[in-house]
Amino acid sequence: MISFIVISKDEPQLEQTLTAISIQSAEISEDSEVIVVDASDARLDHIRQAHPEHQWVNYQAPEAVGISIPHQRNVGVHSSHGDIIVFTDSGCLPAPNWARTLLAPVLTGAEEVTAGRTVGRGVLDLYDALGTSPPDYLGECPTINLAFRRRVFDLVGGFDESFEYGSDVDFSWRLVDAGVRLRSVPEAVITTDWGSRRRQLRRAWAYGRARARLYSKHRGRLRTAWRTDPVPFAYALFILSLPLTLWFPSLPALLVIPALRNRRTGITITIADHLVEGAGFLRELVLR
Repeated sequence: MISFIVISKDEPQLEQTLTAISIQSAEISEDSEVIVVDASDARLDHIRQAHPEHQWVNYQAPEAVGISIPHQRNVGVHSSHGDIIVFTDSGCLPAPNWARTLLAPVLTGAEEVTAGRTVGRGVLDLYDALGTSPPDYLGECPTINLAFRRRVFDLVGGFDESFEYGSDVDFSWRLVDAGVRLRSVPEAVITTDWGSRRRQLRRAWAYGRARARLYSKHRGRLRTAWRTDPVPFAYALFILSLPLTLWFPSLPALLVIPALRNRRTGITITIADHLVEGAGFLRELVLR
């Protein structure tokens, strides 16, 4: 059995996501299920009623938990019956043949984990920098477009619920550390709306804080972080060095280098995103 798991809170776009997944899951196998882990407190009941064929988990977050993403993912897997798990999120729209393409290496037994490509709808898309030519195997991957054997979930104990953001990276790092390969399948495309620039900056702040927590947990990765994950470190250092502009007024000109490298995604929003991520990284380091 193949289990498609969708987590949701208050996203009305869930209807479109479920409609698309219903079609593609049926095309792959009659032995499949779709599970929605819904934290909307019944505000999306009209969508549940429109899809009685799917399993619906009315999720209640533990007390004092604001961001329940890792909790919902764990609940989804534990509520499922499939040997193969597929994750995507509410509001994501799969391209034609997305599920078939993403699952092919897993179904043939060639791979245990496959990660597809996520493309932003609209003008804001900072997360498709690799384009259509990522490496064959990834060092980390998000869970917004992911398929894996249940065995690997059990191997690493699922998602770390102490995280708010960053639990997907932590999950994939633990898989890699356990010897599991993360196969890239860029042809398996979903699109999503990343939202406004304001929302992107809030996300960058959260991601910066998450990176600090990730390196606090995975200290061994600090040895190569400057090479594999330079943004939070470099921009945190840049922020700390800003008082030096009193003596070196040309210091902000250092931003010209990353600005030129990120022309395709938009210079202003990319630099702002990285600065906010660096600030979030610093904030978490200070608090910890």
